[in-house]
Amino acid sequence: MTRTEKKWSADVTEHSDALDLEPNIFASDDPKEIADSLKRSAEESHRRKVSPYQSAMSMLTFYINRAGKNLDADKRKTLEAAKDELRKDFDRPTKH
Repeated sequence: MTRTEKKWSADVTEHSDALDLEPNIFASDDPKEIADSLKRSAEESHRRKVSPYQSAMSMLTFYINRAGKNLDADKRKTLEAAKDELRKDFDRPTKH
């Protein structure tokens, strides 16, 4: 696999046509901070093709899936908790 092929998903995260993400937002250890940032980005975007909720949740899920097995357990737990925070932010039922 070439370096270019390995980096396509990082390019999507950095240059999404739907969302302008705050720098290093996925590095945060605070699920609420991640969710609030994604919500702001989704609501401010004028390029997205779906609802702000769908756009924010899709980006979060994409990031989790992209990291795959390289994502340590603590970080995965934080990002999964961010999904619940995002659901709360958009008044959607949380999953448990």
